Amino acid sequence: MQTEGSCEVYCNGVEHLVQTGDLLLLKPGDEYELRVKDEGQDGRVSSGDYYIFCDGAWIDEWWTRQARPVVSHTGVDDQLLGLWRQMLLEKRRSLEEKHGELTDYLLRSLCLYLDRAISEIKPTDRLAFTALRLKRFVEEHATLTFKLEEAASHVGLSLSRAVKLFKEYYGKTMIQYALEIRLNAAVERIKYSTMTLEEIAETCGFASYSYFHRVFRANYGMSPVKFREKATVPANPGERTFD
Repeated sequence: MQTEGSCEVYCNGVEHLVQTGDLLLLKPGDEYELRVKDEGQDGRVSSGDYYIFCDGAWIDEWWTRQARPVVSHTGVDDQLLGLWRQMLLEKRRSLEEKHGELTDYLLRSLCLYLDRAISEIKPTDRLAFTALRLKRFVEEHATLTFKLEEAASHVGLSLSRAVKLFKEYYGKTMIQYALEIRLNAAVERIKYSTMTLEEIAETCGFASYSYFHRVFRANYGMSPVKFREKATVPANPGERTFD
């Protein structure tokens, strides 16, 4: 995963320019050469990446599930990099603590996350990728207080361009999407937590309880109080039902 700068990759006789946000996938036996050029008059090298070598039965099975391009543009996703860092940290810890199973599942999570990133976006469709970054920003910040200007700045667009782009790709505004996420989070907490409705409204990103009450009723046809009254307490641990 190229996290900074760029490099040239020669794989099986084909040259690839790998830039920030690109993912390089190689299988055992692939001929591979990476070249990093100096940049600037001072000869400074501007190139950084995360990499991992792995094998095993699960990796072999995962690799054969689908065809994947040698180079994909997945973007420098904070959650993806966070998962990668955590896996590397657990790998170091497992040398002494013998918790290799946790590292194994983190690796599986990383591979599945990469598959989703590859499938969501075409390598050459930069506009679609920018829209996806906006969507991910909203998902990560929906239950917090955020401004649309912050989302636009996150992807390097003006507010008007970001708003238009999101609506073009997803058929709804960023505010509408954030509201859907907040309501879903609120429903889960109403059904399965002992938090007060005021606390739920606040922790799900609603500016006030009165606004939460109004939006909730408009979407579910009843007040949050009535909704909680209708929620069924599961008879056995781990069972969740709703009448």
